[in-house]
Amino acid sequence: MRFVCLVCDYDGTLAKDGIVTASTVEALKRLCQSGRRLVLDTGRELGELLEIFPEISLFERVVAENGALLFRPASKETKVLADAPPPEFVEELRRRGVTPLQVGHGIVATWRPNETIVLDVIRDLGLGLQVIFNKEAVMVLPSTINKASGMLAAFEEMGISRHNAVGIGDAENDHAFLSLCECNVAVENALPSLKERADYNTQSPRGAGVEELIEMLLADDLASLEDRLQRHHLLLGKEERGAEYSVRAYNSRLLISGPSGGGKSTTVSALIERLLEHGYQTCLVDPEGDYDDLEQFVTLGGPERIPASSEILEVLKKPENSLSINLLGVPLGDRPGYFLSLLPTLQELRARTGRPHWVIIDEAHHLLPAESQSAQSTIPKELTNLLLITVHPNHTARTLLEAVNGLLIIGPRPEETVEQFREASGLQLESPELAGGESRSGKIVAWMFGNQEDPKLITLIPAKIELKRHRRKYATGELDEEKSFYFRGPENKLNLRAQNLKTFIQLAQGIDDETWLYHLRKGEYSSWFRETVKDAEVAAEIEKIERDSSLSLAEGKSQIIHSIEQHYTAPA
Repeated sequence: MRFVCLVCDYDGTLAKDGIVTASTVEALKRLCQSGRRLVLDTGRELGELLEIFPEISLFERVVAENGALLFRPASKETKVLADAPPPEFVEELRRRGVTPLQVGHGIVATWRPNETIVLDVIRDLGLGLQVIFNKEAVMVLPSTINKASGMLAAFEEMGISRHNAVGIGDAENDHAFLSLCECNVAVENALPSLKERADYNTQSPRGAGVEELIEMLLADDLASLEDRLQRHHLLLGKEERGAEYSVRAYNSRLLISGPSGGGKSTTVSALIERLLEHGYQTCLVDPEGDYDDLEQFVTLGGPERIPASSEILEVLKKPENSLSINLLGVPLGDRPGYFLSLLPTLQELRARTGRPHWVIIDEAHHLLPAESQSAQSTIPKELTNLLLITVHPNHTARTLLEAVNGLLIIGPRPEETVEQFREASGLQLESPELAGGESRSGKIVAWMFGNQEDPKLITLIPAKIELKRHRRKYATGELDEEKSFYFRGPENKLNLRAQNLKTFIQLAQGIDDETWLYHLRKGEYSSWFRETVKDAEVAAEIEKIERDSSLSLAEGKSQIIHSIEQHYTAPA
């Protein structure tokens, strides 16, 4: 569910002449029964609202006085969000004959044409107050208080993200909160300025317009309005003719695939940066600790610690938190089981809150391998906002691949990746003509086949901050077989696997001279660092040692080990 919360204005939107009709109340009840939540955001004072709207308990929170007061109907508790109006201000308005005049917890309200007097008094007393209009109503509040600030205070208590909210209103003072909602709607009777900015205008006025919106929410979760919400799409890069290319922020299930060293990390970094810029909560499952250096993420887990589901939920409780789950502490063979036990927890949270907005699964072939017997029954059929990263689509569970509706292909032979995906997923995809032929450095092939789009060659707009590889993974983690270093010797008599640098050093110190020299003379130590560890600096140091014929075997080995220890295992 994308839209878990409906935020309604009261007068002119939910109500006509202060009264909400029985049919509108019934529509609100149906919305609550669907698992969605309601927030009322109004300029009215709470006391008068309670008198005229007996069904207020349908709303989980009420923002009253144009953002100055928060009310919890279930407990009848109130929370003042603004300073009280300055007494001298109220007294001066009365002295100058301003009527009617209502004074609330944080608001002072009157009607046109009294705004001229109000502004004169604010100026004469040198007060930091603002005047907000609601059609003929004139409201005075502290400069930081409005319907948007009140809505955000309500969302904080409810654990709601604005990206999971749709708002509906009719007047000037509704601009503030509507602009923060993922989708904003104006009723038919709204001011022209509000209707011009709205994502959707209802065909009916007031309560009937709210009912219309509710029926749309219940029918398809506003999927029919997706084309109007393009401002939320994630900019990926530019097409060959210069047009911007974006992917949808919702209902995208993407696979990034291509050979090692082809640029998958660069593409992932760019997408993560766009998600964070938009404020979407992201949960990244990181088997190898590659993403611990992302400052915007809270990281749980590591080589010595396995995160519990309760810890993960506690971090994700706050919509502003994005999370990286480091699985280095989970043995390679146990990772699929760990992930399959975690996935229902994330899906249950999504069902309640719509978050995390995106789930990113790195090394998907490790977490959900093709041979996994339990994946078929555990993976939910409807996965949304998903990013899978793998070198090997054919080593990944078919159930997971079946959910994919778009490919981002890295590397020089994209057609091979497409064919591998098609066979592994079982999806009936026609062989595409890949735009631009072979992809080149800095370019990727994007094929959103689920949207009936043709493949396009995209020049990636890279992230501003390059993703740093996590050093502890290579120092003490467990690399998969493909990325490990193997001491085999000149006749392949040995098959000693170094799954991390600690093991590499231990094996190097005990290996026979012939085997050590065999790999040294072929330059395989520096190649491993350059191509697998992705550390050009250490690779260059080792390559210099490999080429120095003046060094004895013992000296060369000692210097290579020293270089590794200095960069990876020495204390910080």
